[in-house]
Amino acid sequence: MTTIVVLSGPVAAGKTTLATGLIDRYGGTIVKTRETLRDLAAGEGVDLRDRRGLQEFGERLDLESDGRWVTDAASSATGGGALLVVDAARITAQVEHLRETYGRRLVHVHLTSSSVEELELRYRIRPSTIDELPTYKAVTENLTEANISDLEATADAVLDTYKNTASDILIRCAAHLGLLPPLTVPLVDVLVGGEWGSEGKGNIAYYLAKEYDLLVRVGGPNAGHKVPHGGSFTHRSLPSGALANSSAHLIIGPGAVIDPRVLLAEIADAGVEPERLTIDPQTMVISPDDIVAEEELVRSIGSTGTGVGSATARRVLGRRAEGPAELARDIPELQPYVGQTSDVLSEAFSQRKRILVEGTQGTGLSMFHGEYPWVTSRDTTVAGALSEAGIGPRRVRRVIMVCRSYPIRVGGPSGPMGAGRELTWEEIEQRAGLAPGSIEEKGSVSGKTRRVAEFDWQLLRRSAELNSATDIALTFADYIDATNRRAFRYEQLTRPTIQFIEEIERVSGAPVSLIATDFSKRSVIDRRPWRGQIL
Repeated sequence: MTTIVVLSGPVAAGKTTLATGLIDRYGGTIVKTRETLRDLAAGEGVDLRDRRGLQEFGERLDLESDGRWVTDAASSATGGGALLVVDAARITAQVEHLRETYGRRLVHVHLTSSSVEELELRYRIRPSTIDELPTYKAVTENLTEANISDLEATADAVLDTYKNTASDILIRCAAHLGLLPPLTVPLVDVLVGGEWGSEGKGNIAYYLAKEYDLLVRVGGPNAGHKVPHGGSFTHRSLPSGALANSSAHLIIGPGAVIDPRVLLAEIADAGVEPERLTIDPQTMVISPDDIVAEEELVRSIGSTGTGVGSATARRVLGRRAEGPAELARDIPELQPYVGQTSDVLSEAFSQRKRILVEGTQGTGLSMFHGEYPWVTSRDTTVAGALSEAGIGPRRVRRVIMVCRSYPIRVGGPSGPMGAGRELTWEEIEQRAGLAPGSIEEKGSVSGKTRRVAEFDWQLLRRSAELNSATDIALTFADYIDATNRRAFRYEQLTRPTIQFIEEIERVSGAPVSLIATDFSKRSVIDRRPWRGQIL
């Protein structure tokens, strides 16, 4: 049902700015009483082009109709949307007739200013489509204008545009109108890694993507997420469901780190148009010097050396006197994609759209919860992902934690493999019945052969707790037994695989809802009871 909003207040109080802001944000129609006066005057053969003439003609109509002409104009308005905004009422009788017609659907918002000097300034500098009076004092010599404050007493809301910015006025008015979405409706699912990264998050995100309206990526280009599109496609900055769901809007959050060269190449390869992608203006940018700065880390702790950590450090240190660090808003080539992601998310929440946030790397690599110094440059838990995306925790519906049957770390001196005994790929091939040499796992970014170990049950439990996992996605089930590649239903998995899954559920306290048996578009066994649920 459409809400009718009638605005009142002195000239230059900001009524038209508020009316336009409401319609732009929430949709609907504006009834401009100035244009109504001009149209009615034109019907009498009078061309009203000046403020004094409009004031006097309006007063004549008020006398003739007791102010009903405003209600008549609102009733004849066409259009639709959440709002019908009347800009503006000038006497109490106009508002009363609107209330009689629309009842509780009518909300009267009166704008005022605690500074007359501010009103005078706005009047002098604002553009106008009519011939204005020479001074603001001349405007207020009109009796109706002089008594405009009378409407304040019976208004549903009174907002001071001197003490508040236009944005403040808009959000306060929207709150009075009940247009702000509740903060507790769970619309967000978060996908995170439960081990040391490379768990197969891209494959799972690609599979789930079609169920969401917005796809959000955080982290940096040090994590490559491979998806089964066209054989294989690796996302380093874009959400991994970008190619699976071409209608979903894509977001790169303010806490992410990007390499413009890498990102622009990926955008081109994925065919993503500017209107489909929003990069937050505060997203941190990697410079060539950042990559050089990490050369020693590649040798010492197995870093991917992509400059993410160095750029993150510069962001912290860039608050010093020599100037701030470079962000996405500073890169000309990125401008077609740069926008306020908070606005995009707020709009999505108001429309109850579903959102998938895709985390980066794995919980065991968290700056705070991993084994320092063999960690990455950020918090890789669900809390870190939400912070980087700019989403509050009460928005979360599900947390899907991805774990692989045999966890890996990047090749080289990348740190301990937790409690699990380190293995060779040959051992895994023999256990699973895979052909010798059939496993060739290399980092999608580093290119190094990955290290692999036995499943780490302690890490599973700790990660499930840190992330409040509601679901587990198990990947690389074919490494348990090659015959799992031919399984399309849960009962088709081998008995040892099912026993392994049951043990994961016992230790993590969460159901294994998704099982990836291979790397293809039909390789995920879906056991979710919440599959396709609409909120």
